[in-house]
Amino acid sequence: MKKINSNILIKQFSDYLLVERGLSINTIISYKLDLQDFAKFIDEKTKKSLIDLGHNDISLYLSYLKDNKLASSSIDRKMDSLRTFYKFLSAERYITENPTAMIEPLRSWNKLPTVLSISEIQLLLDQPNISTPLGARDKAMLEIMYASGLRVSEVVELRVNDLNSEIGYIRCFGKGNKERIVPVGSKAIEALKTYLGSARSELSPKDDWLFVNYKGDKLTRDGIRRIIQDIAKSAGIEKKISPHTLRHCFATHLLEHGADLRSLQEMLGHASISATQRYTHVNSERLKKIHSEFHPRG
Repeated sequence: MKKINSNILIKQFSDYLLVERGLSINTIISYKLDLQDFAKFIDEKTKKSLIDLGHNDISLYLSYLKDNKLASSSIDRKMDSLRTFYKFLSAERYITENPTAMIEPLRSWNKLPTVLSISEIQLLLDQPNISTPLGARDKAMLEIMYASGLRVSEVVELRVNDLNSEIGYIRCFGKGNKERIVPVGSKAIEALKTYLGSARSELSPKDDWLFVNYKGDKLTRDGIRRIIQDIAKSAGIEKKISPHTLRHCFATHLLEHGADLRSLQEMLGHASISATQRYTHVNSERLKKIHSEFHPRG
């Protein structure tokens, strides 16, 4: 059989993700980069076409990733890209057997994500000086991230009219540009009202983005990461945290106080309940650690 160019297959797959799945451009680019790296490896090591691979070829690539000390989360992401790609090839009848079918995820989430205690969260939220425009912005941003569990990529895209302060909801657009409505509490609404009252206008916003920097431009994901890490350092929090830490805290604290998985799944914007179930694992492991530390016979 004539070898089919890998770039053609990847292009067809990318078109499918855009047209049929409606995924975002950034997500599609991520898939493409993973597949291009994989195709380069296969070409150098085996000279095979991507439609002629077997389980052993995938295992060879997996070993290569491990040997290069790639983080387990990155390996899982790359393998997820391959699984989705080969499901597409199977559906399009390019292949009769899926070479990724026997490859199990590394379950990288078994490594517990950093979760702040409620007292640590309170320290973080109380740190910004709300008498300054940037401090009011930071306070509002932290409150909304902890109250809603939004991804940092969703936070940077928020616009002023996405907030409905009267009923306490915020609208965001998640993966695949899917819209969802997330409730936020009174503390977050109060902080947002303070920020929108005068602080935001003092930053001279150039558009209707909700969170802007000192130049009036939309905040970036990296900008939010640096802000959160600086605030945590000022608050004396020694744990290594990121914007995603607030999402972990949102989910874990809700489960600790009795939230059900289906409601949590909807608020987090997870397509599958399995993605949400990681937090039952996180929660149970944290409770085991607490029991071990404080119980007389722990």
